[in-house]
Formats: sequence, C-alpha cells, structure tokens
Amino acid sequence: MAAVGDIVVAKKIGIGSASAVAALSLSVSAFAQQSSTPQSTELEEVIVSGVRESLVQGLANKREAVQVVESIVAEDIGKLPDNNVVEALQRIAGIQISNRGGGEAEAIVIRGLNDTTTTWNGRNVFTASPPPASGRQLALQDIPANLISKVDVYKTRAADQLETGLAGQIDVSTRRPFDFDGFEMSLNARATTQEQREDIDPNASLLIANNWDVGGGKFGVMANASYSRVRYRDQSVTAGALVPFATANNPPAGLNCNGSGTAANWTPLERIFNGDCRVSEDPIWQAGTDAGLSTAPGSTLSFNGVNYPYVLGRDALFASDLEGDRKRPAATLAVQWAPNDTSEYTFEAFYQGYREETFNSLHFTFADWWGSLGANPASTVTYYPGTNLIKTRTVGAPFGFNSGDATKSDTDTFVYALNGKWQIGDKLALSADLSIQDSEYNTRFIAVRTERVPGSITLDFNAGNGIPSWHFNNDAEMLSPSTWTVGALFQNRGRQKGGAETLQVDGDYQLGDGLFRQLSFGVRYDDRSAESFSPRPTPEPFLGRNMSTLPSGMISTNSGFFDGEGNIPTAWAVINGYYLLDHAAEVRALYGVPTGGPSLLRAFEVQEATASAYVQTDIEIGKLQGQFGLRYVTVDTDMDFLNIIGGDRSSASKSVSDLLPSLTLRYALTDQVTLRFNYGETLRRPAFNDLNSNFALTGDLTGVGYGTGTSGNPDLEPATAKNYDLTAEWYFASDSAIYGTLFRRDLEGLVVPLTRRVTIPNTGLNTSSFVVTQPVNASDGKLEGIELGFVYFPEYLPGILKGLGVTGSFTKLDSDQTIPLTSADGQIIGTEDVAIFGVSDTSYNITLAYDRAGLGARLSYVWRDDFLDRNEARIFANPIGIWRQSEASLDLQLSYDINDKLAVSFDAVNLTEEMEQSYYAFGSAGGPSTHNFGNLLISRSFALGVRWRL
Repeated sequence: MAAVGDIVVAKKIGIGSASAVAALSLSVSAFAQQSSTPQSTELEEVIVSGVRESLVQGLANKREAVQVVESIVAEDIGKLPDNNVVEALQRIAGIQISNRGGGEAEAIVIRGLNDTTTTWNGRNVFTASPPPASGRQLALQDIPANLISKVDVYKTRAADQLETGLAGQIDVSTRRPFDFDGFEMSLNARATTQEQREDIDPNASLLIANNWDVGGGKFGVMANASYSRVRYRDQSVTAGALVPFATANNPPAGLNCNGSGTAANWTPLERIFNGDCRVSEDPIWQAGTDAGLSTAPGSTLSFNGVNYPYVLGRDALFASDLEGDRKRPAATLAVQWAPNDTSEYTFEAFYQGYREETFNSLHFTFADWWGSLGANPASTVTYYPGTNLIKTRTVGAPFGFNSGDATKSDTDTFVYALNGKWQIGDKLALSADLSIQDSEYNTRFIAVRTERVPGSITLDFNAGNGIPSWHFNNDAEMLSPSTWTVGALFQNRGRQKGGAETLQVDGDYQLGDGLFRQLSFGVRYDDRSAESFSPRPTPEPFLGRNMSTLPSGMISTNSGFFDGEGNIPTAWAVINGYYLLDHAAEVRALYGVPTGGPSLLRAFEVQEATASAYVQTDIEIGKLQGQFGLRYVTVDTDMDFLNIIGGDRSSASKSVSDLLPSLTLRYALTDQVTLRFNYGETLRRPAFNDLNSNFALTGDLTGVGYGTGTSGNPDLEPATAKNYDLTAEWYFASDSAIYGTLFRRDLEGLVVPLTRRVTIPNTGLNTSSFVVTQPVNASDGKLEGIELGFVYFPEYLPGILKGLGVTGSFTKLDSDQTIPLTSADGQIIGTEDVAIFGVSDTSYNITLAYDRAGLGARLSYVWRDDFLDRNEARIFANPIGIWRQSEASLDLQLSYDINDKLAVSFDAVNLTEEMEQSYYAFGSAGGPSTHNFGNLLISRSFALGVRWRL
C-alpha cells in the first residue's frame, strides 16, 4: 500500500507501443483528454513520494491544463520546497526574482514583467500596501509556505480568468478538508537563522482536519495556522552620484557676484553648482541626461562664454547597517459540506498578518568639499585611466552625518468566502462564489541625525569589485558621542486601507461529441475601495546639542560592519532607533514638537466597480482541441483627493470598457508530444497610489538648490498587452519531460515616470523648488523570447543512484520600450528606446534532485543576467539607469522520513554568499568598473526542521 502522501503513477504498457506513457490517477477535465477513444491498458503501480512526487504532480498539472501553466507542488503538508512562495517560483522557466535583502526574496517577474494578478484558491486577493503594489496584488512573500498546497503560474489566459496582469496570474492554493480521506493532524516546526544576525527564529504550522459521513453526504472541517519570525541584518555600502568639479590645475574664472568688478574664480576641485551667480550661463551643465556628462578627458563646460575642462567625482559615500525583525502570523479555516453527489458548499477564511520593526544605522559622508586641499590640490586626486573620472582623493573637512532610522509597520488582511457548486442533470454545472476582503497597512517612521566635520577623509570610489573604500583621519572619533552634534528630527506616518466585495457565477454546459464540446459562461462583479492617509509636511526641528548629553540608552554603536568585505569603517555611534520607537513622545518633547507625532489626513479615496462577463467554448476535431472565448469588462472609478499642503479637495471619475478575446489550440502530435498555440489580451490597471494627484515632497537634502517629489495622475488609463505563445511539450516518461515556448508581448500605454521642475510654495520645507516625477501613459513596448525546461529522472541508474534526477530551465528575453524625452517644464519633445525595467536578457536554473528510501534532496542553482532596475533622479551627472549586476543563489534542501509519521529536514539558502550589486549605465555610457553604485551583503540562512503527522 502507498503511504499517506504518496501518489500512484500508472504506466501504460500496451502491446506494440513504442514507449511507456505516464498517466496520473488524477481527475482530468474533458478538454484535457488526449483522446475520447477508450483504450485497453494494463496498469503497473509505481510508488513515488517526496521531492519526486512534487515534480511529477507539477508536470501533471502542466500537461492537463488548457493554458500554459507551471506548478510548484508541496512535497507534503507544510512542505513547500522553499521558505516562501517567491523563492519557490524562481526555479520555474521564465520567472526571475530579485531583492533578496531582508532575509528573503520579495520581487518576482514573469517573462520580464512584474504586473501579476494574484489569486487565492482562484479568487482575486490583495494586500493593502505602499507602492509599487498599492493594493492591487497580494504580498506573496507574506504567505507562509507552510499553508500552501500548490502554486500555479498561468503564463497565458482564457476568457474565464481575470483580465488583469500583463505578466500572468499566480494562484496560491491552500488545503481544504475534502483533500483528506479522514482525520488528519500534522505539525511542522523549524528553527531558522540568518548568518549575519545569528539569532534562532521559529517557523511553525499546525493543521487539523477531519471528514464525516453525514446522511447521504459528507461534511469536513480544516484549520491551519502558521507563525514565522525572521531577524535579519542588511549591510550595504554605496558610492554616491556623479557631479562635476573644476579641475585641479585650471579652474574657471568667474564674475564677482557683489558687483565690485573683481573676478571670483573657482577654487581647484570646487564643485560646480547650477545657478552660480559667477557665470551668465544657467544651467552651467545639464543635469539628469540619459548618458550623463561626458567622461572623456578634457571635456569642457562654458563659463561666461569660455570653455573650461571639468572632472567628475562622487558627491558622497554612505553605509547602511539595518537590523530587522519580521513576524508573520497566518491562518486558514475551511468548512465543506456535500449533501449529495450533485452539490458541494465551501466556506473559507484566510488571515494574513505582517509585523516588522527595523533599525537602520546610517553613516553618510560628503566627498565633494574643495576646502583644505593644501598647496598642491592635484596631488590629492587620481583618475580612472583614459577618463576625467576621479577614482581616489583626499578631502579636507568633509561634512557628514549619521542617522538612527526606525520604522514600524504592520498589515492585517482578512478574506471570507462562500462557494457553492451544483451539477444539474448530466450537462449543466454551475458554481457561485461570494467573497469579502479587508486589508490595512500602517507604518510609522522616526529618525534623528547627528552631525560632525572631521579633519579629512581618504577614499577610493572603487577599491575593487565595485566596493568603495574610505577612512577618516581618526576613525575612532566615529564612536565618540562627544564628537557629534544632535541635528534634525524626521517623522512620517502612513496608512493604506483596502476592501472588496466580489460575486462570481460560472457555468459549464456539455454540448455532446460534435465539434463544440462545451459551452462555458460567467459573470463577475467586484466593488473595490482603496484609501491612503498621509501627514502634512512639516519642518524638521534641529536640536543642536552634544550627543554625549543624551540619555545613555539613546545612543547605539554597531560593530563588525560589512563582514570584512570592504576597507571601510566597521563601527560608529548613532541614535538608537529602538529607543526612538519606545520613547517617541519623550524625543518629540525634547525637540519641542507635539508629542503625539504627525496627524494623518485621508489623502485620497478610490471606489472602483468592475463588472465582467465571458463566454467560452471548447472544440475538438480528432487530435486538435481548441478553446475560444470573449471577455467583456467595464470599470467605473470615482476618486476623491485632499491637497494635504493647501487643504483643498478635488475629485475625478473615469469609465473604461474592453472586449478581450482569447484563443488556445492544442494538437496531440503523438501520445507523448503536444503542441499549443495561444493568443490573448490582458490589462494592467493603474496602481491606486499612481492615481493620487497629491504631491509627496522631500526638501533639498544635499544642497543642489531644489527638492524632489512625486505625484500621481488621475487620468491614467489601463495598459494593454497582446500575447502570443507557441509551446511544444514532450512527456517521454512517467516523471520526465522536455518543453519549450516561443512568446511575444506587444505592450501599449505603459506607465512611465515624467519629470518636471515646479515651484510649490508654503510646503514648510527648506525650498519651494522641486523636481517632481509623475506617472503617464507614454510608453509602448515589445517583449519576446524563448523559454526551455525539463524534468528527468532516469530509470537505468544502478543501486543507490536510482532516484537521482535533474530539472532545469533556460529563458532568453529581448525587450524594449519607448521612453518620453521631456523639456525642463515636463513637455514631451521626443522618445527613445530603452530596455524594460527588471528584464534580464538571460536566466537559467538547474536542480539536482534525489528521492530514495525516505531521503529527499535538492541542490539548486539559479542565475540571472544584468538588468535595468530603475532610473536615478534626474539631478546628477551620471548615466540615468541604475543596473543590477548578475545575481545567483545556490540553495540546498534535505529531508529524511524516519517513518511514515515523522520526518526531519535541513535547508540552506545562498550557500555561496552572493552580493547584490548595482551600477550606473545608459547605452555604452557607464558600467560596473567606473560607475559602481550599491553593494548589499546577502546573508546565508539555515534551517533545521521536523514534520510530524498523526
């Protein structure tokens, strides 16, 4: 007999067949049948479990699905093969993940696009959250892996699926009581540690389920709860942005600003600021161009009509030592009742919680001061060969600050759903689903800066491998509170709220054995709300007293910074962020500001009503099967805004409708080889935060003469995609397959940032001039590529090697999108082609798997090429693009079944201790050797676990 959790693979051994073909003992829809002609078969029972079972079930889901689908299936209750959903998906063809800080990966893209629709057991769900998700998606990293049965990634879409998500749909399935034969109880517990933090953290889940025969039907209840905690440490060092300086030997001559007629020349290596009254040109240099200022030796700028050479250097260096403590409680409850064979009712409730507290010990030093250079300024700098880029320099009396930054955030998300299914006669099946959602995200931030001016700093902007180096004349002073002056207090708060009531009704009508086999239809109505709360901007008060006079608990020092990976200071004193959170009222009283902190105002509210209907038919002609459908959707959006600076209110409304066709053709070339073609159209609706017309402003923090800000755009339209896929799949054994897909996405109306210079008075900040970025539908794009994947468990291996297998995938992408070129006032004056953000041209993964005699193992390696992560603010002289260097991770999972009730496991992530690095580039300008930017240590993590089933 197969043990609990095993599955049976039935091998077809028909006389005269060329090879054995696998069929799983899983229910298959009429559409998924390879042939309607019954065949005589002889069945041989083969038992697989654990790692191999998970991969076999994933292949079965892919083979049976109408659309192009990839699946990750839990090996056992509470055993998805990774720490969270995002990390589990990285081994699927066409999926790339990033942002591995904070003890986990959190960003996911499917075939180069990050706009996914997230569903829970088929229902659209979301998490109220700050940008970029802004309440449109579920925070997948917040779903504990312990609760998950499987995850399906739909890369193509049928008419009966949601229309949103240019990248695809990710459906997270949790368990239900009817998944079990009777009473089930299981406990999963793990102890995890992040190497940079060295704390031991819990990760546990408990599932209890039972079914009973009630009259002529069945009744079941299941409860599943999970709790996880992760304490982590993120350490990063960054070389700042490029700005122009006068040369050491030939600084420009200038006019005297006071009108005396005496020339006021630039000092050697003086930073060149726009708006300088010593010149007639304004601006002297153009900030924020795509390629940045020229790095060729001898490049010049005009000063009063005379060309003088300039050099480029970084404005600053900074280091971040961030500690975080993240807790995630979660639970699901499901009640199922099938009173007879023709009806079934399910009630489900889902809770997802998130609690996080962070303390960032930030060290920041300017590197752009031109005073105190001595008699020979040229001797204080060196350059990258063949450029005007400063590589090393000594700066006298550089201003710097440290900041103790503390953030506390929490999210609570609740989903309640009632579902009914009815079989009416032999031909009609109906289902109805009613769900209610509520989600709220809160965050508060408080920080205190300390300032000083040391004697000097000696630095190298790239001392090796993109990591800068710097030391002060006396690094020990960084640890002495008496050398620091307590500066400004910074505060912020925020709240995001979201809700939804959704009703969906679907039907399937069997049409018989002719050309048209099934008619599907359905309607859906969704009433969404989103609210955002922000405080009014206020001036940052300045304390101006010596740090040594503060209470001892208010001062913190770190140690061992950057783990020996760079030649940089390893410790400094800073205001204790934990103290700020615990004594916020006292700190505010010290600064003479209201002790309750910033008051929240409802900045905007959005009400969005979506109505949709679809009709879809399945056809079959011999070995050719098809599915064609139309989905009509209309969206009415009402928006209400509060100008949190001026206090006036405004409103806007929009209504849009779309008719979206979809077509899938599937041809059974042989019993083992299937070809698929898919065409479909999908949408990306604007993020709720992108609709907010309010300004979010930051003052002039670095002395460039203006602050920065963002604003939404209530006139945004949905972006659209036309999607083409051609797939071939060869299932050559019961647990092995090779598959490949050619795909293309034609994108229209993508939202991109548009930047302009504006004047906004009475903000309470230290400037009224701001460079503001606003989203606009001003980009079209194209994304095409190929993805290949395979799963192979050879049957011919001898002895202990039997049970060894390998799985992997490879993705090649080519992308481009048009980006608007603008004048200083934000008018679009042209376009240019750039890569789509977040797209690596090449990525692959390879996993060695082993499953034999209760031992399961995976050794997985994933890699992705460089990619454009984002654009820098257009206020500097470097290339505009911030690119991420290639990223990789080597992970190991081991498990051993002691018996059919008890198993132990060991997991290790990032065994090779990879680093997340970035650099400035645009086209041929820039690159990691001369334009290095950020460097983040990614901690290795380890976990020991035990799983027990009653």
